[in-house]
Amino acid sequence: MTLPLRGVASEARGFDITQLWKVIRVRDACAPRDSDSDFAIIKEAEDIEKAIVAGHSGGLVIGSTVELSSIGSNALRDVLIVPENYGYIGDGDLIGYEPSSRKFRTLYRKRSNHNSFFVTERCDNFCLMCSQPPRQVNDSWMLDEINAALPLVDPTTQAFSFTGGEPLLDWERFVGVLMTCRDVLPDTAVHVLTNGRAFSRNEVVAAWAGVSHPKLMAGIPLYSSVDQVHDYVVQAKGAYDETLLGVLKLKDRGQRVELRIVLHAITGPHIADTCRWIARNLPFVDHVALMGMEHTGFALANEQRLWIDPLDYASGLADGVFALHKAGVRASVYNLPRCLIPRPLWPSAVQSISDWKNGFLPECEQCSERPRCSGFFTSGKPRRSRGITPLA
Repeated sequence: MTLPLRGVASEARGFDITQLWKVIRVRDACAPRDSDSDFAIIKEAEDIEKAIVAGHSGGLVIGSTVELSSIGSNALRDVLIVPENYGYIGDGDLIGYEPSSRKFRTLYRKRSNHNSFFVTERCDNFCLMCSQPPRQVNDSWMLDEINAALPLVDPTTQAFSFTGGEPLLDWERFVGVLMTCRDVLPDTAVHVLTNGRAFSRNEVVAAWAGVSHPKLMAGIPLYSSVDQVHDYVVQAKGAYDETLLGVLKLKDRGQRVELRIVLHAITGPHIADTCRWIARNLPFVDHVALMGMEHTGFALANEQRLWIDPLDYASGLADGVFALHKAGVRASVYNLPRCLIPRPLWPSAVQSISDWKNGFLPECEQCSERPRCSGFFTSGKPRRSRGITPLA
């Protein structure tokens, strides 16, 4: 099942409803309170006393075991009650809360290796297979929320990403967020999913390079070596030229760049040619990610144009990966189960699907490769390949 990351609190007390948003760091009831953002986890009545002893004034009640009326205002001033299916929320996790609507979102999970901060719904591409269809809305407050959340992220976090929409639409403010990452999380790898078009502008590249974060990488889609094909996939004329120029300018500044190619009926049949072109013309990129398509968002609306059984491009995928490796380019296969790709590609296959939307089919229980397999997306309306089978 897909893990719920958004919801509405059943009850709340003590919050300023004129406040647009509030970042909450969830702590074990016994953990000492060391920030105004800290809220103790309350799962049983006895957790209330533990929270008080630890100095907490706020509590996140999970489930209906404890009623708001049973928590005296002198005990915990600010209280939020969320449904029991959010029981996965644990110590060190971050929640974004909107007091006026009682809506909340899980921003960060300390125990997860798949954390990402959603920057904006806006985008200047309109990709045929976009899993997060863009909307032209005023959501600039999200950058403020992220900036407030970053100092609360556990400093031992190995990596997280920024995604959208297009994070660089408001590039000056977003660069400020990256500077916060550098200052408060210097050992955490930061991966920014961007269409790369903004990097065609010198001032954007200069500001990005000026962050001087040693573990900062831009993940940029390049769907073809042919400009018209890339522009068709992203539904933006001239996007190919801007994206490619952005990649070149980033590498000229010594910045880390990953190329990302989502595989579907338009890109999949020509993936070997695309990889060979990258190997010849962009061998200096840091990584190439070849990604199975998530069947959700616009991919559902454009299903007739996009769906292809991964078996039908598997041979070309193998040829493309080997061409990249031969040129010294690091390449990985994302989001495709091992039974759908040739065995020589297995060392390059990554367990890449975010844990909150990752699952397996019943027949996978008998598969010897399950511990190393990417599994499947549980989001959207997944399509089934004819090649899915347990491996001996």
